[in-house]
Amino acid sequence: MSAADNISTILASGARLTVPLAFAACGEYLAERAGTVNISVEAMMLGGAFGAVAGASVTGSASSGLVVGMLVGLFIGFVHGNLSHRAAVNTFVVGLVLNTLVLGLTSYLIVTGTFTGHQVWQVSVPVLRDIPIVGQVLFVERWPVYLLIGVIPLTWWLVERSRWGLELRAVGEDPQAADVTGIDVNARRRQALLWCGLLAGLGGAYLAVGEVGSFSQNMTAGRGFIVIAAVIFGAWRLGRTLLGCALFGLADAMRLALPALGVSLNSQLLIVAPYLLALVAMLLFAAKDREPRALGKAFQRGTA
Repeated sequence: MSAADNISTILASGARLTVPLAFAACGEYLAERAGTVNISVEAMMLGGAFGAVAGASVTGSASSGLVVGMLVGLFIGFVHGNLSHRAAVNTFVVGLVLNTLVLGLTSYLIVTGTFTGHQVWQVSVPVLRDIPIVGQVLFVERWPVYLLIGVIPLTWWLVERSRWGLELRAVGEDPQAADVTGIDVNARRRQALLWCGLLAGLGGAYLAVGEVGSFSQNMTAGRGFIVIAAVIFGAWRLGRTLLGCALFGLADAMRLALPALGVSLNSQLLIVAPYLLALVAMLLFAAKDREPRALGKAFQRGTA
């Protein structure tokens, strides 16, 4: 293969690996702007991946599987929201419990159940797909990739331009002041977790029925935590958050491509390299002063 072909292959692989992260990051970004550090995003992605494969196996349709995966993520968001922002359970404890529960449950079900593989259909645009380097990246993708193009501006508009988003940001910055103006602080945070669950579930579902066509134990392999790192790296700004996702996706693609290109490196080093890159990027570029002021702080009416 020529150098241009190698570059095109790595970029195309990087784009595909970025997609599930980007879906989940749109949801996590919104949840954190509302003041919730949602570490259960890992559970949402993993549950979405399993739900997609199970749904596709039952219905025979990968697209139906995507919907099931989204609903599983939505349900996890519902559980997290009600435990954290209605029952006042510590949100970090809730997240850890959900992550452990979903990992154990999906590991058990994948062993005891029988599931057939399905993948969503691919879109290939004639002529444009033949453009050197970028043709395979932009114009030969599975259809949920193009759904992401709509999800990104929708998420930005919801947070930055809608009345609901204004209330959401107020809740994340000063919940006491928001409460005084009549905003239901905990309701907004629960709603943000529902949106996060929906999108993180879609991200996990795409990983399963978009890229692989099957489910394996711990399939997300910590990608939910990479999403959280991307939000921190992005200083709670959607554009920079998605850039962080793209950098990790590209690093992961290079990890997969290097052995095929004849580059000999320790296999364990290759596995941890993308995660190490995410950690270094977060440490170097995170802007602590830009985080929502009430991030991670529980709200109870009448307390300062």
